[in-house]
Amino acid sequence: MATRRVPLLKLIAKVSDQRTTTAGLAARNLIQHSYHSFSTAAQINPPAAAVVNKKATADSASSAEHAVKRPKRVSDVTIQELLKAKHTARWVEPVIPHNATVRDAIVTCISQNISGMMVVDRSDTMKRQQKCVGLLTSRDLLRIMAASIKDGMSAEEILNQSVIRHMTPINQVIYGRPDETIGMCRAIMAKLGIKCLPILVDGRVEGIITAKDMSEFYYDPKDLGGKKHYLTDVSERVGLSENTSMAEPPIFVRQHLASKHDPLFINVGTAEYPHPFKSHDGVGANRRDFGPDDLATDPSLSEDAHFVTTVELLDESGTNMQKLLYMGVADGVGSWREYGVDPRDFSRMLMGECQNILREASSECSATGGTSCSMISPAELLARSYERTKEANVVGSSTACVGVFDSVHHQLHFSNIGDSGIIVLRHIDSDVASALQRNRTTPRTERKSDLRIAFVSQQQLKSFNHPYQMGWTGEEVVDKNSSFKQASDSCTSSVHILRGDIIIMATDGLFDNVDIDDIASVALKWEMDNKFIDNGGIDSRRRRWESGDSMTDISAQCIPKLAEMLCQKARENSLDNTVDSPFALLAKENDIMWSGGMPDDCTVVAMHVVGKSANLNGV
Repeated sequence: MATRRVPLLKLIAKVSDQRTTTAGLAARNLIQHSYHSFSTAAQINPPAAAVVNKKATADSASSAEHAVKRPKRVSDVTIQELLKAKHTARWVEPVIPHNATVRDAIVTCISQNISGMMVVDRSDTMKRQQKCVGLLTSRDLLRIMAASIKDGMSAEEILNQSVIRHMTPINQVIYGRPDETIGMCRAIMAKLGIKCLPILVDGRVEGIITAKDMSEFYYDPKDLGGKKHYLTDVSERVGLSENTSMAEPPIFVRQHLASKHDPLFINVGTAEYPHPFKSHDGVGANRRDFGPDDLATDPSLSEDAHFVTTVELLDESGTNMQKLLYMGVADGVGSWREYGVDPRDFSRMLMGECQNILREASSECSATGGTSCSMISPAELLARSYERTKEANVVGSSTACVGVFDSVHHQLHFSNIGDSGIIVLRHIDSDVASALQRNRTTPRTERKSDLRIAFVSQQQLKSFNHPYQMGWTGEEVVDKNSSFKQASDSCTSSVHILRGDIIIMATDGLFDNVDIDDIASVALKWEMDNKFIDNGGIDSRRRRWESGDSMTDISAQCIPKLAEMLCQKARENSLDNTVDSPFALLAKENDIMWSGGMPDDCTVVAMHVVGKSANLNGV
């Protein structure tokens, strides 16, 4: 792995920028722009003719200004204006004490008509201030109740839980600034899937804005009430008839729903390339430093690690045994080498223990008849593996991404810490693609396929090229601004998977060097080379599925090739100094001069979703 800013053995390096500690930085950097006013030479030194005519045109200019005055677009309004309007109309302090219960939080949300509140510590009465320790939203309360009901807790037990156990910690809260616009903050909230955005001014939370606040900003009170509003907007939309029913899903949805009870299967292929300039003696900074030898190909030199394993555990109901496919990748931080630590040790131990834990659980299930084991979530698996790695006193750190595929419910669950991640590729016809997914640059007649990016996992970065990591220095790190994170801090999510999807889990060696659209192009070539689709279309695939031909065995034999193609593409791009890689483009956006590719270790776990298990004699 390439050199990064890495923690010392006893103290993790801090960064001076305290604006945010989550992956929100990446989204903010991508959408934030600066606008500068412009003064012409004529304004500074007006010509004589302009001075002569100035008085004559003053009155007409003044009247024109009033006549042409146009309202500002809502997306261009600053958050400061929005907050002022919100607080003028109705002032509510969106806070709840840190020792409050879930019952208190629900009452606060309903009585004050708010959907988010800062959790505050009022114990320091001498300072007479409310120290913010976290954020709690109405969505969090629903999640608390759903998880607690699933765990069999009683109503009293659920309501008496402390909110501080379930809030978003203050160092993970995404926030906005008063000089940012509604459009900018709306984009951040949509990209990160958050409902409430605290607004920070000089270290103080001035308020919390929501999507509702943004949409209501430009409405006058008279537009929201009174007879005219009711007759125009409401009266003809009140009440559904007794014969109202739900519409049938569209045809393209029905085709997937028809097989929703049929399990899906995944064929997996892996490939791992070491840093091209790596040897047993170290890593060369460039080709000249590396020497005339052939580029490195020995996977044992790589500081990445991965695992793929299938186990049988109890399903969510706790009654039936189910086969589950687990997979994971970890990217060891190479700069530990500077302190005499082999960066490979930590990443390999972390992934190896994930596999050991799963196999032990599966064996226990078999031994006990499936009465004392259940599906292990990716976050729990990472946490247990990390504890074992720490107990073995393996010093080092790495990013990590672990997932599990539920073949019955067609769900891919994953937890990610750092800049490894998952993407899902899917054939989505232009007629049903959303506006953002449509290809508007290439004429439809010239498009090779409708293979699109269906999902990209969120990465977690402390700053540019400084991902959050799981790590161990030999002692516990108590610094809250540390680069080290626990499994509970991971970005945890689920993705609904469809038959025919291609899933790519990889370390940053792939994503730093190959644009996501280029990854899709490589995957399309793989599909066409192996006849899974014809001429970029999916009609023949649909007919083949209807006839019962899943091409499962061919998929199982060929999927390792896709992983190999992606690793090879990443290496080629990493050595190309003539074209800026995704890493170089992002570096320049962060005022760091970098050109070409980013040589690094690269590990790819490629997965193809099929309708039947392999080894079915070609069916």
